[in-house]
Amino acid sequence: MTAREAAVELRQVTLAYGAFVAVQNVELVIDKGTFVTLLGPSGCGKTTILRSVAGLVTPSSGEIRIKGRRVNDVPIHKRNIGLVFQNYALFPHKTVADNVGFGLKYRSVGKAEIRARVKRALDIVRLPGVEQKLPSELSGGQQQRIALARAIVIEPDVLLLDEPLSALDANLREEMRIELKAIQREVGITTVFVTHDQEEALAMSDRVVVMNHGVVEQVGAPEDVYRWPASRFVANFLGQSNILPGVVEAGNGTLSTIRLSNGAALTVGSGAMTPGRKVEAVVRAHRVIVAPADRANGANAFVGSIASLAYLGGTAAYFIDVDGLRVQAINAIDQRMYREGDRVSLVIAPEDCVLLDEDGKRIGA
Repeated sequence: MTAREAAVELRQVTLAYGAFVAVQNVELVIDKGTFVTLLGPSGCGKTTILRSVAGLVTPSSGEIRIKGRRVNDVPIHKRNIGLVFQNYALFPHKTVADNVGFGLKYRSVGKAEIRARVKRALDIVRLPGVEQKLPSELSGGQQQRIALARAIVIEPDVLLLDEPLSALDANLREEMRIELKAIQREVGITTVFVTHDQEEALAMSDRVVVMNHGVVEQVGAPEDVYRWPASRFVANFLGQSNILPGVVEAGNGTLSTIRLSNGAALTVGSGAMTPGRKVEAVVRAHRVIVAPADRANGANAFVGSIASLAYLGGTAAYFIDVDGLRVQAINAIDQRMYREGDRVSLVIAPEDCVLLDEDGKRIGA
């Protein structure tokens, strides 16, 4: 998309508090109508970016644009932003109708239209007929929906969500993931969502922005970020990965052979590689196939012993010792679950290997 079509743009945005740099030279374009998640550990800068888009903090340098307009010096109440916080921030002594319609009173909207728009917003969040209730009369999940209704009733250009599901229990949280994404699609609103929960990011997003120490490590569709991590940090933070150090032994431009630390040869898909180069092979635990030991044959088929395991319900996480190299595999439980001490084979497809250089960056990215 061009700059005029982008809903939100961050151009070389840096935000520092004295000597501490919270966000450094962030470049990001968020397309209109998309659901974009800022993902990373605590202190990585994701909430700082959200707050800077909202107008709650001002960048030290760089530009923030909303619908093509520079908003660095525009106050929050003039940015047409919808905000939902972790604690919902509802007025406890106001009715649901007053909470949801609060932002409309300051936009010169008539009483009849306020009532109509509040009713529509409550219908969108699947809570019709609760206008006269107080927040204390609603469950946590219902309060979260009221906060969402209040944010969308003003018809904002951008909806900003700061970990709005973190206060919910696990079952309700999963339910609200589905509901929130469905509502976003129904309304078609550009949404920026902040979380440290990788499952939320993968399940809900059109694009994921992975952050670390104030820097954007990778931006892409959830499946691309998961399957092709751009760095060691992304591989470790998002999903369960095996990071296997080794040295390039041979390559033909399509496939390369990596000699691992235990002496085993691992065939990987790659471009031309120089023999002797130190690399790390990233293999997602879900892509390591475990089978009985007598089925080990062909390239990337190894034999090892189950050192430990974790039962996860429909799947099991196996930690397998292959001649001193520890490999994790997460597989669906079919007929039986393997046990500690069992001899097994494990198979890794060459195309499921991502190579990192000595600096922990993806080769060929």
